Amino acid sequence: MTQTRHYFGTDGIRGRVGADIINPEFILKLGWAAGQVLGGGQGNVLIGKDTRISGYMLESALEAGLTAAGVGIRLLGPMPTPGIAYLTRALQANAGIVISASHNPHHDNGIKFFSASGDKLPDAVEQKIEAMLAQPLTCVSPEKLGKAQRIEDADRRYIEFCQSTIPSDMHFNGMKIVIDCAHGATYHIAPSLLTETGADVITIGDTPNGTNINDQVGATHTDTICQAVLQHGADLGIALDGDGDRLMMVDVTGQVYDGDDILYILAKSHQRQQTLTGQLVGTIMTNFGLETALNQAGIGLVRTQVGDRYILEKLRTEHWTLGGEPSGHIICRNHTTTGDGIISALQILAEIRRTGKDLMELSQGLEKFPQVLINVRLNGAKAADIMQSNPVKNAVREVERQLGRNGRALLRPSGTEPLIRVMVEGRDAEQVQTYAELIADAVRSAR
Repeated sequence: MTQTRHYFGTDGIRGRVGADIINPEFILKLGWAAGQVLGGGQGNVLIGKDTRISGYMLESALEAGLTAAGVGIRLLGPMPTPGIAYLTRALQANAGIVISASHNPHHDNGIKFFSASGDKLPDAVEQKIEAMLAQPLTCVSPEKLGKAQRIEDADRRYIEFCQSTIPSDMHFNGMKIVIDCAHGATYHIAPSLLTETGADVITIGDTPNGTNINDQVGATHTDTICQAVLQHGADLGIALDGDGDRLMMVDVTGQVYDGDDILYILAKSHQRQQTLTGQLVGTIMTNFGLETALNQAGIGLVRTQVGDRYILEKLRTEHWTLGGEPSGHIICRNHTTTGDGIISALQILAEIRRTGKDLMELSQGLEKFPQVLINVRLNGAKAADIMQSNPVKNAVREVERQLGRNGRALLRPSGTEPLIRVMVEGRDAEQVQTYAELIADAVRSAR
């Protein structure tokens, strides 16, 4: 039976800065506990972060805890989450630590870990870290304390790795691209990389100040990049989130392409090049229209729980190539070990260059079902209690009865925020909206 985890969620440990567990005292202890579990020795753990102002505080606390455990540290500074995963592997570190709350507002922050292979830590290792948190903190003798050093060329190493995922003779000359870095960890990497490929790059969301990360910009706020693409007459737009592991794209008309659209284009690209291994991996949130379109193309789709860690686990177990989520986490397992917005965008750009088709043409054959997602804040209530309440269960059952085989309803707690997510999918957009509101109202009442 799987042991319950008290601190780790689907994507590490996350919360509001200064409250609960995202505070210097807990993070220092977390660094010490992780050091005990992940191993000692000089220079064994990498630490990178996004652009939140709280990252400085948490980085210092982690550094103190790790060095007290006798673990050496290499500091990367602001670095996309997938860049930290890559560098952990490339620099042969014992582990990589990311200080980020991804797409959340600046007042949240979090800690997530990568193993030496650049993968998310297995549940069993996270459980060992949690168990160690219950032990009293000790300090190694002075001569055994860990040391910290900064990796000065981390940006260049990651840029060159990203460039290596497309043909060396491919360039994007003549393409006008808007890129939105969400005032996050890609602000100093993605624009430079695209410029080096020959593209005409217009950059937004590239002036982080510590508190503006994901603020009306990036993959979670695509209105901004849609307006920029139209304003500049660009060929397309690329929107990343605060830590660079999500991708949304925009075509010349201002239409947004989410993770399901991107996954479809990449699947067809792999199929055309005969590089697709096995089936695609999506989640319970993957649009039924994508599954239908893939099946018509002779490509299977397997669903997992929500969270890229579960997609990665399935891809790794089956030795398959490609998976992703509607939120824009796209995993190109033939290139990297985690969701990577920059690498996924490069694969789409390469397919545009190879075929001469734009995003609209490449997505032909995909007709997504109308899908409505409503987030309901818990306001201190327990998600499990709300979801098990009779009024909520009755509302879900009634919607499922009405939809029959022409849609589905899904209720789940968020793994990263104090929310319950209500999703309804069906063939009729107006009906889907009505049903989603019905369930959301039941959740609010139960709260």
